[in-house]
Amino acid sequence: MSSEASSPVAPPATSPTSPASPTSPGSLDLPSCRQRGRDRSPSPMRDYLIPSPLPTRRTRTCSATARAAAGPMFTGVCKCFSRSKGHGFITPADGGRDIFVHISDIEGEYVPVEGDEVSYKVCSIPPKLQKVQAVEVTITHLAPGTKHETWSGMVLNS
Repeated sequence: MSSEASSPVAPPATSPTSPASPTSPGSLDLPSCRQRGRDRSPSPMRDYLIPSPLPTRRTRTCSATARAAAGPMFTGVCKCFSRSKGHGFITPADGGRDIFVHISDIEGEYVPVEGDEVSYKVCSIPPKLQKVQAVEVTITHLAPGTKHETWSGMVLNS
């Protein structure tokens, strides 16, 4: 450490050709091409970016999980399932409307394909709780003559 007393440092002299200091208000303005007041074209996805109303196993409430677990077991046939989209539909054995199934609600080692017989329970979908989705879905019989893929990617010919 130096024993000399430190003297205050004088600000550097500015010349007409030197740029403005970073603390001067004029230097904080955006360039004219980046002004905030300019008209911008709206994003085509601006009105469509809303959170998904479908509860996954991870986001489902404890009370909804308990109601579904206490409910009866149903059977049906897998109508379609897209692993890349993460969802599909089940046609109930007793008829009626197709039931939505999320990828997080499928139990077992195989990815369901069209024609697989499944058993499942149902859970109401918010906000109005008028529609249902399948939960605790297990494949009971693999569709004959189709290729079945495991979640790890191995293929089984049945």
